[in-house]
Amino acid sequence: MKILVIGGGGREHALVWKLSRDSTRPSLFCAPGNAGMAELAINVPISAEDVPTLVAWAKTNRPDLTIVGPEVPLCAGLVDQFEKEGLRVFGPCKAAAKLEGSKIFAKEVMDAAGVPTAKSQWFDDAPRAQRLVQQIFMKQKNAKVVIKADGLAAGKGVVVCNTVAEAMGAITEALVKKVFGSAGARVLVEEYLEGEEASVLALVDGEHVVMLSSAQDHKRAFDDDQGPNTGGMGAYSPAPIITPELERIIEREVFGPTLVELRKRGIVYKGVLYAGLMITKSGPKVLEFNCRFGDPETQVILPRIKGDLIPALEACIDGNLTPDLVRWKPQACVCVVAAADGYPGHYEKGMPIVGISEARSIPGVEVFHAGTKTCEFNVVVNGGRVLGITALKDTIAEAVDTAYKAVKCIRFSGMRFRSDIGARALKKS
Repeated sequence: MKILVIGGGGREHALVWKLSRDSTRPSLFCAPGNAGMAELAINVPISAEDVPTLVAWAKTNRPDLTIVGPEVPLCAGLVDQFEKEGLRVFGPCKAAAKLEGSKIFAKEVMDAAGVPTAKSQWFDDAPRAQRLVQQIFMKQKNAKVVIKADGLAAGKGVVVCNTVAEAMGAITEALVKKVFGSAGARVLVEEYLEGEEASVLALVDGEHVVMLSSAQDHKRAFDDDQGPNTGGMGAYSPAPIITPELERIIEREVFGPTLVELRKRGIVYKGVLYAGLMITKSGPKVLEFNCRFGDPETQVILPRIKGDLIPALEACIDGNLTPDLVRWKPQACVCVVAAADGYPGHYEKGMPIVGISEARSIPGVEVFHAGTKTCEFNVVVNGGRVLGITALKDTIAEAVDTAYKAVKCIRFSGMRFRSDIGARALKKS
């Protein structure tokens, strides 16, 4: 079996790692891949966002299955283009991927479906948005609001504002200074929700849902959830805050109604649907939907899946997904992201990385490459999030200890990481 994985980050390396262990031993190709993926697959030098060239490669090489990792090609309609060529592809079509591509569209779907979520209003005019913000802060003591760019902003288009000045500035950045480009041409002014965040991903075949084990991401750049939002600085699975009862509520109140509403609109969603949730005192509420495997959640979810992954992915495509296709190991998994200094802002590239083999020699540890490439036989930094050092152990506490033991093995100039990944789970254990 020949499989093409599109993308070159930690999520895609984790997918390739899991697929390489499938009982069918498929031939794996990655576009564009990274230094770690090159150990398991053939890297194809095509950008994940270059849809026409990806289609041309697939027409020539005819992969039996293509798995799309990042959101940008999904929102650009890559799945639609592959399907037109008779190619089997795992991921939502362009219309379905709009759930991630437009936060305003996602809100419209959630409101129509009765999915619990934060109250919000959208604007394309800065003065009107700023007037609403002023009213909120005048009426509410200790008010907070969230300003969200409507489109794809690589995980950096969400600003939690504790003061009216912060909110006014966030609106100006998006609508006036256009720091997010077209992604910030419209913004949501959203109610701030109190609680604890968690990620719940589900496999979907258009109608049936199989929820994957919960995870918790760490979005902020620094310890104690300080600093700017990032694409994710680490994760763990399972998340103790997601109890079996909450899982049933989430399936019944989030995934089910969303799929029904999409079908009412003529949209059949197939692939992974990712719900970013805030667990509030009144229950779970959706912060956002993503239309693909999460990053770094994938790095802690896939190592916990027992057996083959391919049958479940193919069942999503064929519309015959059943719960028995996904089985779980009892262990816990923790991933710590090693990032370049300056991320999520400006950072340097090209610094050599040492100690990866030493880290991987620790039992239970895998090192998933994200922003790396090979240069003159050395692995070097090539992105903001560089590596995901991941440990699978019997408990969260053991996985945390083992992951940080492995982190200490790895070195590159300017390497930075959070030291508190998994802390919330440890408090609950």
